[in-house]
Amino acid sequence: MSRAMNPSERPPLVASLVGPTASGKTAVAVALSRLLPIEVVSADSRQVYRRLDVGTAKPTAEERAAVPHWMVDVAEPTERFSAARFGEEARAAFEEIRARGKLPVLVGGSGLYLRAAEEGLFEGPEADAEVRARLGDVVEREGVEALHARLAAVDAETAERLHPRDVVRVTRALEVWELTGTALSEHHRRHRDAPSPVTPLRFGLEWPVEALDARIAARTEAMLAAGWEDEVRGLVAAGLGESPGMDALGYPEVRALVAGEIGRAEAAERITRATRQFAKRQRTWFRAVAGVVWLPAAGRSAEELAGEIAGRVEAAGRE
Repeated sequence: MSRAMNPSERPPLVASLVGPTASGKTAVAVALSRLLPIEVVSADSRQVYRRLDVGTAKPTAEERAAVPHWMVDVAEPTERFSAARFGEEARAAFEEIRARGKLPVLVGGSGLYLRAAEEGLFEGPEADAEVRARLGDVVEREGVEALHARLAAVDAETAERLHPRDVVRVTRALEVWELTGTALSEHHRRHRDAPSPVTPLRFGLEWPVEALDARIAARTEAMLAAGWEDEVRGLVAAGLGESPGMDALGYPEVRALVAGEIGRAEAAERITRATRQFAKRQRTWFRAVAGVVWLPAAGRSAEELAGEIAGRVEAAGRE
């Protein structure tokens, strides 16, 4: 059972637990809930989608029973769920959690979603149909890689954090550049310099690259064994195979497996490789985030890590 915080303590408005995929964030958050009165706000850009359970490593029913998880299962796979929407709904969740005398803890690896919740986002100019049509023509004529190369030429920082095949976000970044003459990364930097709506106490789980790579491979196999293929088969049968939610990491590969285009071993290898690349981008992102207290996670239990976090949160409340 979590310990009630002393009224004289002044906990931070929000705490956050970050780190690359497969680093064990959910297990640590559940362990933390046994030490402090917290509720979790999931900062995962794909766990927002209903019916995408196995492949997004969504918290289990037992984990959600142990501690409330906000921002999970809040959208249909057919919806395009934006970081801006996430930020608004997450901050509303902060208010409700704090009204009950508990500490909101952001848990996830989607850097932009974490930023949206903690700081809000640069809203940018409205969509421009002419610009988008022209950029769409680039994709048709030259391919998605050419579009990403154009972004890299004008905004290398944003290009580094976006997957080359993420046409929607790459297009938006180029659109902002064309309409404002300023890189999206610079807009975000200026926005971050403005007063923040919340000041989180940030913690990160740090793993040696080789150890995390092994965890990613093991988790991929575990998710396939847990029914990921059946999950995708059901989504495809329901007409959701081409929905926005199905762009989530690993789902295109499992869709190809279901369609008989590749075998299971190849699907696992492709998913593992893509996930490791994603983890590398996450590490790059979080290294640039100020104030993260990095906790070495290798060889330590979720309970031990949670205990260290609880101690630091309590110490911050006494300052």
